[in-house]
Amino acid sequence: MQPKMKVSRVFVYAALILFALYFLFPLYVMLSTSFKSLDQIHTGNMLTLPTSPTFAPWVKAWAHACTGVRCDGMQPFFMNSVKMVIPAVLISSIIGAFNGYVLTHWRFRGADALFTMLLVGCFIPFQAILLPMARLEGFFGLSNTIGGLVLVHVVYGIAFTTMFFRNFYVSVPAELVKAARIDGAGFFMIFTRIMMPISLPIFMVCLIWQFTQIWNDFLFGIVFSGVDSMPITVALNNLVNTSTGVKEYNVDMAGAIIAALPTLLVYVIAGRYFVRGLTAGAVKG
Repeated sequence: MQPKMKVSRVFVYAALILFALYFLFPLYVMLSTSFKSLDQIHTGNMLTLPTSPTFAPWVKAWAHACTGVRCDGMQPFFMNSVKMVIPAVLISSIIGAFNGYVLTHWRFRGADALFTMLLVGCFIPFQAILLPMARLEGFFGLSNTIGGLVLVHVVYGIAFTTMFFRNFYVSVPAELVKAARIDGAGFFMIFTRIMMPISLPIFMVCLIWQFTQIWNDFLFGIVFSGVDSMPITVALNNLVNTSTGVKEYNVDMAGAIIAALPTLLVYVIAGRYFVRGLTAGAVKG
C-alpha cells in the first residue's frame, strides 16, 4: 500500500508541475520578450532569454507609446482604471453587504423573490444592458466619463456581491442578532458593530472578484468611455493595433504585463483571504 501511495503522489505532483509549466509558459514568453531589443526579436526566436536585457520597452510602453492618436503611453489610462476601480469596488461591496444583511436577518415579504431576481442578474450578459445603460448615463450626464464607468460596474456588480454576502450571513447564527436586538441595538448598529467586523473574509472575496472583473473589463470600457476616460484595457488594445512603422513586440508585451500587474498583485497579497472567504460560507446555498 505504501509504495502505491508514493507512486500516485509522484504522478499527482508531476501532473501539477506539467500544468503549472503549461500556464506559466505564456508569461515567460511575455517577460522575456519585453526585455529584448527589436534586433534580438527579429534575429532570434520567442523562447530565448534576452542577451542584453533592456528596460527601454517598459519605459516606452508606460510613457511614450502611441495608443491611437495619443503618444503619451499607458500611464494616463492606468490612472483612469485606478480612479474607476477603487470607488466601483468599494461601493458595490458595501451595497452587497447591506443587501445580504437585510435579506438574511431583517427578512420582509418578498425577500426570496427579490433575491431570486438578483441571482438572475448574475446571468444577464453584458451586451444585454448596453443600450439601457447608455440611455441611463445620458440621462444623468455621465456619458464618456469615469463616473459613468463607475456607475455601470456598480450596477452590474451588485448582484454578485449581494449573493456572496447573503450566503455568508446565512451562516451567522440568528440568535446573535436577536440578542443584540434585546440589548437595544438597532438596524445600523447591528450591521456596523456585529456584521461588518466578522465579514473580513467575504469582503476580501468581493474585493478580489470585483477588482478582477472591473480592471480586466474591455466591453464596458470601450462602449462607455471617452478619449480622456479610457481604461487601461482599451488603451492596451489601441497600443497593440496602432502601427507607426516597425511592429514593436517588446513594447506590446511590456504594456500587457503593466495592464495585468495590479490583478496579479491583488491575488498574491489577498489570495489566502479569498479561499478563506469561500470556505467560510460565500458559496453556500
